[in-house]
Amino acid sequence: MRRHDLAALSRRTLCAGALLAAGLPSAFAQAAYPSRPIVMVVPQAAGGTNDIVGRVVSQKLAEKLGGNAVVENKPGAGGNIGTQAVAKAPKDGYTLLMTISSSQAINPALYKAPGFDPVADFQPIALIGAVPNVLLAHPSFPAKTMPELLAMAKAKPGQLQYASAGNGTLNHLLGEMLNQMAGIELQHVPYKGVAPALNDVLGGQLPLLFGSLPSTLSHIKAGRLRALAVSSAERSPVLPDVPSIAEFVPGYSGTLWIGLFAPAGVPKDVIERLNGGMRLAMADKEMREKLEAQGVELAGTADKPVTPEAFAALLKQDIAKWARIVKTSGATIN
Repeated sequence: MRRHDLAALSRRTLCAGALLAAGLPSAFAQAAYPSRPIVMVVPQAAGGTNDIVGRVVSQKLAEKLGGNAVVENKPGAGGNIGTQAVAKAPKDGYTLLMTISSSQAINPALYKAPGFDPVADFQPIALIGAVPNVLLAHPSFPAKTMPELLAMAKAKPGQLQYASAGNGTLNHLLGEMLNQMAGIELQHVPYKGVAPALNDVLGGQLPLLFGSLPSTLSHIKAGRLRALAVSSAERSPVLPDVPSIAEFVPGYSGTLWIGLFAPAGVPKDVIERLNGGMRLAMADKEMREKLEAQGVELAGTADKPVTPEAFAALLKQDIAKWARIVKTSGATIN
């Protein structure tokens, strides 16, 4: 190489080093995270509880990180399709999973080959909160209260039907858990999705349904459905006059938690940025009010959110809990 070529190369190298030292953008400097939009995958259809929460959270997280975020719905196979996509996504922090406990904690027991490991393939970022289901009845149904329903079910074993979004879904297994713990025999009627199940209960074709609070609150307020009880251990602040099932069936508790995950293998500094962004988002008054208005019972407090470690422990606990219920119910999907 000629002397003047070496000199030119040295000058370019010195300039690049100066840019890096000064923290200025250059082809040699790595852009700070996030330098492009974050894709938050919701493995359920648009309009559902997880989608509603995901859109609120993605906007606030992007704001706190000083970037942009978009929600991408990837429904199918009970949430498995979207979950698999995130598990196989590049490990750079630009593809995240906003999911629910029914997909992350129930599907591994329900499906013989879900296509992902709920623990090994993901890193917990933040537990957003929990959403109770409501045991709903058509207004014409004779039982007006939870005690009346339990008495009727015991008098007519196997004759009272409840709808669900399909075999192994949370609103199916909540009914199975009620059967086991209350010593009754409600008859399960699976549908292909929550929309047709809800429509048939609204139309009076079936009397009962477990439905998430955010997706059924408008029907409850309008009197199109009667709320008999909520599935959470305690009453919901959104429906303070509606008792919990646990008030009549001690120990009963089943909620749908919502949380944010990254694929396993994302660099530690990116995970720390995401954790920090979510801590700020979870402390944001505007976001908290929006989610609480939808019936979401937020995890932790504004000053002390649930840690990723505690979220990981909850996931493992729920995987074991729902595996027992799935096994007892006999539900399985190939």
